[in-house]
Amino acid sequence: MSRFWKIAGIILAVVVVAALGYRFLHKAGGAGAAGRGQGAGDGAPVPVTAVPVVKQNVPVYLTSLGTVQALNTVVVSPQVSGRLLSLDFVEGQPVKKGQVLAHIDPRTYQAAYDQAVARQSQDTAQLATAKSNLERSEGLVGKGYISKQDLDALRNTANQLQAAVAADAASVRDSKVQLDYTNIISPIDGLAGIRGVDPGNVVTTTSSIVTLTQLHPINVMFTLPEQDLDLVRSAFAKDASALQVAALDRTDSHPIASGGVLRVIDNQIDTSTGTFRLKSEFSNADNALWPGQFVNVRLLVSTVDGGLVVPAQAVSRGPDGDYVYQVQADNTVKMQPVVVAGEVGDTHVMIGSGLKAGDQVVTEGQFRLKPGSKVTTLKPGEVPPAPTAAELEKSTQARARGGRRG
Repeated sequence: MSRFWKIAGIILAVVVVAALGYRFLHKAGGAGAAGRGQGAGDGAPVPVTAVPVVKQNVPVYLTSLGTVQALNTVVVSPQVSGRLLSLDFVEGQPVKKGQVLAHIDPRTYQAAYDQAVARQSQDTAQLATAKSNLERSEGLVGKGYISKQDLDALRNTANQLQAAVAADAASVRDSKVQLDYTNIISPIDGLAGIRGVDPGNVVTTTSSIVTLTQLHPINVMFTLPEQDLDLVRSAFAKDASALQVAALDRTDSHPIASGGVLRVIDNQIDTSTGTFRLKSEFSNADNALWPGQFVNVRLLVSTVDGGLVVPAQAVSRGPDGDYVYQVQADNTVKMQPVVVAGEVGDTHVMIGSGLKAGDQVVTEGQFRLKPGSKVTTLKPGEVPPAPTAAELEKSTQARARGGRRG
């Protein structure tokens, strides 16, 4: 009997434990379902910031790193040797085309010029005498006073002297050129750099007096990937003046110069980098661009008429691509897939497909949303109104009930 009662007690205990466990689990599941049902049914609308999709003309830019290059750079060197007497320019200051930059001692070249002039005068006098003798002798040949052989000799002498006079004239011009080279002239309008030699030194044709750079206008050289070549060439062939270029600082935040025009597309692609070079030109009236300076280049290649534009923060990236939260007519939201066609400035993007003008998209508060969430839309900068006393009391009571249930 004792063994029977032991087995019966064990069976009874198992039944009681199973019943208690079933009751406990049933209550927990009911309470969880009730809580979930209450949260779904009593959820307050989520305040979010929403803006409409706007339609506007969107410029299409290509950007790159560029280098400022002087329109002309000239290293001024003497064309004759001699002692440098003076420098007639100020370092770092503008010079004009034709301005005298330096003087070389001209005495040796002046003497050579004077000798050439004197030799020309001497040969010219001899030529005049030879011509006179020839003219007198031509009248005496018929009378037999002079032979034809002597007449030919006189004629040849006159011709030789005439050639000598011509050679003397060339020698005079050459000597004058050498003499003029003692005044070193600026070949361009430009800005003088740091002088390369001091007065008093003997300079040669390999010496460097100064380097001149022409800043007005000025060029900016930059490169673009080869996949942009067809786009740029098509736009350049259609209207080259429409390809406007702007130069920005290193941070892309401040325009240094605008109004540049694309001048040249290079005739080949660099196979090592897969890029092609372009040359743009700026008036540079305010000297904002300086040779050797690095700038960020922004090239306007086209303008999209009626592009759809939204703030960049409205677009999120998911596993299936980009999407936005779009506000529906019943103040719920849905995840709307979109295709981003490009950037518009630093704060907006252009939508290629997925939206239309006037659609409301959420720009702030997306992290609290899921598809189907009820929302209260606010304008940018607007804050939700403060809760009323009745709403605060209702919220307090709801928290109290939740605490007792817990």
